[in-house]
Amino acid sequence: MELARRIRQIPPSATLALNAKANQLKAQGVDIVNFGVGEPDFETPDNIREAGIKAIREGHTRYTPVGGTPELKEAIIRRFQEDYGLAYKPGEILVSCGGKHGLYNLFQVLFEAGDEVIIPAPFWVSYPPMVMLADATPVVVPTRQENGFKLTALELRQSLTPKTKALVLNSPSNPTGMVYTRKELEALGEVVLEKGLYVVSDDIYDKILFDGEKFVNIAMLSPELKARTFILNGVSKTYAMTGWRIGYLAGPQEGIAAATNLQSQSTSNPTSISQKAAAEALSGPQEAVAAMVKEFAWRRDDILRRSLEIPGVTCPKPGGAFYLFPNFSAYYDRLKPGAGQSPSQALADYLLTEARLAAVPGNEFGEDNCLRFSYATSRERIATGLTRIKEALEKLGK
Repeated sequence: MELARRIRQIPPSATLALNAKANQLKAQGVDIVNFGVGEPDFETPDNIREAGIKAIREGHTRYTPVGGTPELKEAIIRRFQEDYGLAYKPGEILVSCGGKHGLYNLFQVLFEAGDEVIIPAPFWVSYPPMVMLADATPVVVPTRQENGFKLTALELRQSLTPKTKALVLNSPSNPTGMVYTRKELEALGEVVLEKGLYVVSDDIYDKILFDGEKFVNIAMLSPELKARTFILNGVSKTYAMTGWRIGYLAGPQEGIAAATNLQSQSTSNPTSISQKAAAEALSGPQEAVAAMVKEFAWRRDDILRRSLEIPGVTCPKPGGAFYLFPNFSAYYDRLKPGAGQSPSQALADYLLTEARLAAVPGNEFGEDNCLRFSYATSRERIATGLTRIKEALEKLGK
């Protein structure tokens, strides 16, 4: 069968593929420590689950408006206003079947052949394929570990061409956990306005911040930047609702209307029951979120300390999300990569076999010197995992 060219050029999701491989080994009785999947290990808070059950019992099981229920849109608008001082109207909000779906819709209506989209590396694995599926060109711009893996205004300016249409920003970041400061965003914002770029601000980890970090995105800096920014968010990470599949976009009405029109021809509305639960998540008590963030902060400190105790490993301190992106390149000369393997892929395979530990190779995020660890797992598994890694690396010798 000859498949469409646009599909033949798209790789499968590396994180989901790794998780499937780890689960397969687990099913065979192998004790795998899984640092691969970016999914909170907490249960969805009780009030949210009860809202879903209530929705079923009360018969909220039919089609809703394509772009989301008025109730959920109002909850989203309230959160933007109260948390970040950003004012949106219902026509500037689109609710989709998860954050990934929202980004896909946006990229399809915003980009086309001939457009270039700036993606700082390390990046979330799905950004480049989504840009390619819109027939546009992802322009990957490497950032530096010594700068916290954050794009500078100079690096942005040097990557621009007459074809550049947009910049993708993700803070807190997957895979690094880095967080942009207001000052850093202001410098980027000057270039955005000067060159007339759009910004796609992926804020899915906005509530998972440590050490007193204050969230800021580029839309919060000025009305002019807000008018050029599309914000992606959702309930999956903050409220441990990955399986409920609710994400949302906020931005200029023309773009949101086009994305809503596209959604009407693909999935139609997001799940009615999940929308009820999401409205409760955003409008109800937030204590469970604070408790989860407190636990993530403890795990961040522990996994970072244990990783830096391994000789030769370096890593910037994450300011948010639940990922660590340590640099293991000091060990690469001791590996024997298979055909077509990058060093980080070879190390990830070695650790899966020798340490019974799953981690995503950094090349999938555009930075081959590193591996991504998700610490959305228990304290005990973190301790076990780092012990196994240290022992496995010692076996490589010098």
